[in-house]
Amino acid sequence: MNFESEKMLPIVVGDELLEAQAHIWNHLLNFINSMTLKCAVELGIPDAIHRHGPYPMPLSGLVSALQLHPHKTRFIYRLMRLLTHSGFFVLQKLPKNSGEEVEEEEEEEGYVLTNSSRLLLKHNPCGVTPFLLSILQPALVEPWHLLSVWFKSEDRTPFDTAHGMSFWEFMGSKPKQGDIFNSGMASDARLVIRVLLDKHKGVFDGVASLVDVGGGTGTVGKAIAEAFPQIECTVFDVPQVVGELKGEGNLKYVEGDMFKAIPPADVLVLKWILHDWNDEDCVKILKNCKEAITSNGKKGKVIVIDMVVGSKLEDTFIQSQLCFDMVMMGLLNGSERDEKEWSEAFKEAGFSGYKIFPILGLRSMIEIYP
Repeated sequence: MNFESEKMLPIVVGDELLEAQAHIWNHLLNFINSMTLKCAVELGIPDAIHRHGPYPMPLSGLVSALQLHPHKTRFIYRLMRLLTHSGFFVLQKLPKNSGEEVEEEEEEEGYVLTNSSRLLLKHNPCGVTPFLLSILQPALVEPWHLLSVWFKSEDRTPFDTAHGMSFWEFMGSKPKQGDIFNSGMASDARLVIRVLLDKHKGVFDGVASLVDVGGGTGTVGKAIAEAFPQIECTVFDVPQVVGELKGEGNLKYVEGDMFKAIPPADVLVLKWILHDWNDEDCVKILKNCKEAITSNGKKGKVIVIDMVVGSKLEDTFIQSQLCFDMVMMGLLNGSERDEKEWSEAFKEAGFSGYKIFPILGLRSMIEIYP
């Protein structure tokens, strides 16, 4: 050991030393929060509590409902203790008229759902369980073990380092993982379009035609088509995604490549598309968007639903944005952008102006004008 170097280290003692250790431990163990939440979803804990009815569900009732191995029932309390501390469940006293058979010295409290755990219910139309299972599937977790290796390699992304192919190639060659991913994206689209149509429906007033660019199987496009029968809606994506899908009424599917051309329309919607790509590719897509909303002699607009990092948000939101920026780096060579970065991309693509509406929690709606 080089004692001279050790002497040069700043001296941290007492509470400061312990606080520094706790700070490291909190980050070190953060993955356990993700994995215990995934475990709760896979065991069906939120749904079991929901089915229990209007009264809090005692631990004994929860254990009985989960069909666990007999030797593992005693561990559920520890799982629930962490998830309750994290705000996914709340312990409440059991009312005397609840009908629960609570023996003396047995528990007198039970679990109830919170707003967060209600979003984990299987049949919640805005549920996020498919998205959670998509992000935490092993294929997407593995690249994080190789992050430092990637920094010293020529690989495009840590995902390439882990799997020897790009994210999109992997999903195209692995139907099971691809289905999990598509299900996760569709569930997120349902939540976003629900909020948009409930509270900000006016954004589509006066629109005659709309294209959902990179719209997958059409979750967003279908919702808009149903809410606005007068709008001709097109879901535009690559052939392997929409090639066999059939539209009806005012909804149709068109296959193509957004890097080559986008069907013309009054409005284009890009929900969580641009963050998948680096700046150069992002500008290419935006240039094609501008061509699509001006080619018919009119001047339409582009609606981008994406993150604007640091956009007047609470610190917890910014933390999630920064983590998702790392997800984009790790999987796709994309990025989450702040307003300056968005502005530069819009300007380079030839747009004259934009307006940001921070109305979607972690994400914003951005209107871009030619």
